[in-house]
Amino acid sequence: MYTKVMAKGRQSMAAAELARQLHEALLRERIVPRFADSYVLENERQALQAHAVMYRDLLALLEREALLALSVHALQIVCDEPRAPGRSKPRPMPRREAALFHKKFLASLVRQQGWSAGDALDFQRDLQLYEDLLARTAPARRSPKPFEAANHPFVDRCAFLLDSSFLEKARISASRALAELESLAAQICEASGYSNKPVRMN
Repeated sequence: MYTKVMAKGRQSMAAAELARQLHEALLRERIVPRFADSYVLENERQALQAHAVMYRDLLALLEREALLALSVHALQIVCDEPRAPGRSKPRPMPRREAALFHKKFLASLVRQQGWSAGDALDFQRDLQLYEDLLARTAPARRSPKPFEAANHPFVDRCAFLLDSSFLEKARISASRALAELESLAAQICEASGYSNKPVRMN
């Protein structure tokens, strides 16, 4: 019993630490502001920045989508990819353990963000939506080229939020941001010992 309690305690700490690192890295790397600002410049869409308050609100919405994408990719690495090889055959995290890690991760994220119960439920629903959509999508055999948009909920949702009038251009820009987010999630997970795969820089 004591061993199980200790294991759960370690898992809670690991989930909390992963949530903290993802959020801090997202802010530190400024992926969302760079993505939005570069889109405006590349496509001469300065009108999107004409109203400072509205643009700030847009960035906040895009940051939330980025946190969803980061979280989904990190949870896939931690819970779904084969564990480190040892005496036994590498395997993913057991389903029950993965569900508990998922729950602890979300709880930590809610505390760190200071979300209300309603905000927490909204994020949880959107995270589940991301996971369900990605589970139904066949994994790409190759990375999209610079002029192609990735098949991912982050790409579609961010493009619509950013600039629904120029949707395809916004999707291509969002795809580049997604590549950065997934690379960042992979780096953080590998540094925490969750992945043996080489980090692929985009």
